[in-house]
Amino acid sequence: MESISEIKLVGKNMKMSFSNLQTQNLWKNFMPRRKEIANVLENKLFSVEVYNTANFFKDFDPTLEFEKWAAVEVSHFDTIPSEMETLIIPSGKYAVFNYKGRGSEASEAYRNIIQDWFPTSEYKLVHRPHFAVMGEKHKNEDPTSEEELWFPIKAK
Repeated sequence: MESISEIKLVGKNMKMSFSNLQTQNLWKNFMPRRKEIANVLENKLFSVEVYNTANFFKDFDPTLEFEKWAAVEVSHFDTIPSEMETLIIPSGKYAVFNYKGRGSEASEAYRNIIQDWFPTSEYKLVHRPHFAVMGEKHKNEDPTSEEELWFPIKAK
């Protein structure tokens, strides 16, 4: 469990659903232009999901749309490249899980966390962005790739 201060991000976003994932297209549009972003804090990538309801997973429907972001953390929003936007992840408490494997196979890890871990834990999901942090150990589709999965929580 980790508590974070707000995180400022700059990147690109797309509407999608779990039945119509467009994650690869989003990253293909973002990666060639990420060097245009000023004030980047670290060499980490953020994959963020902004769900439009607090009960998104409670009444799960794979056709419901959400906003997916490909972004980097910045110190401030002084200069934003054209066709990019800003997102603030508010401060709060998060459950953090380490994931090792291909990004395209992470859905099983997410399913286990949402359907198995949360119901038996002392925490519940809250309505803030969910995100993954991909640092130096991230290697795209390599089976040894590593990333952190962050879920917003509060005590039950």
